[in-house]
Amino acid sequence: MGFLKEISASFNEGGWGMWVILVALIAIVAITVERAVYLFKASVDKDKLLALLKSQIMSGNVQGAIKVCSGNPTPMTRIVQAGLMKFNKSDTEVQAAMDEAALRELPRINARTPYLGMLANFAVLSGLLGTISGMITAFTGVAGKSQAEKATELARGIGEALHCTRFGIGVCLLGLLTFSLLSGKTTRITDDINEVTVQVVNLVTTHRAQMQQPGAM
Repeated sequence: MGFLKEISASFNEGGWGMWVILVALIAIVAITVERAVYLFKASVDKDKLLALLKSQIMSGNVQGAIKVCSGNPTPMTRIVQAGLMKFNKSDTEVQAAMDEAALRELPRINARTPYLGMLANFAVLSGLLGTISGMITAFTGVAGKSQAEKATELARGIGEALHCTRFGIGVCLLGLLTFSLLSGKTTRITDDINEVTVQVVNLVTTHRAQMQQPGAM
C-alpha cells in the first residue's frame, strides 16, 4: 500500500505530462495482453504436429492429415491445411496455396507488436517534455519573489519535473521489455511455420502416389 501511495503522490506532483504517459501505459498494457493471448493460442508443438501429419501422409490418408489440421485451428495448421487441400495438384500449386494462406495469417501474427516500441519512445519523450515544461514553469514562477520563496518554488518545480521523467522512463522500460518478449515469440512462431510448411511440401511430394490412391480419399 505504501508503494501505491508513493506512486499516486508522484503522479499528482508530476503535472500534465503524467496523464500523457498514463495513456501510453494503458495502451502498452492493452496491446501486451491482447498479443500475449493471441500468440499463446497461435502456438503449436511443431514436432508433435509433424509426427501426426507424417503418419497420415505416409499412409496415404490425406483426409486424416486435413482433420489433424482442422481439429487444432492455428495459423500454422490453417496454412498447412490450405496446401493439403491441393495435394492432388502440382507441387507449385501446393506451395502457392500455402503462400496465399500465409499472406492472410502472418500479418495477424505480427500485428500491433511494433506499436510497443513506438509507445515506449513516446512515453520517454513525453516524460522529457513534461520535465522541460516543469522546469520552465519553475523558473518563470519565481520572478519577483524573495530568496526563500524562490528556493521553495524551484524545489517544487524541479521535483514535479523529475517525477515526470521517472514515470516516463519506467513506462518506456516496460514497453521495450514487452516488445522484446513478444517480438521473440512472434519470430519463433514464424520460423516454425516456415519449417513445417517446407517439410509438409516435401512429404506431399514424396508420398503423392500413396495419397492419390482410391483408398486415400
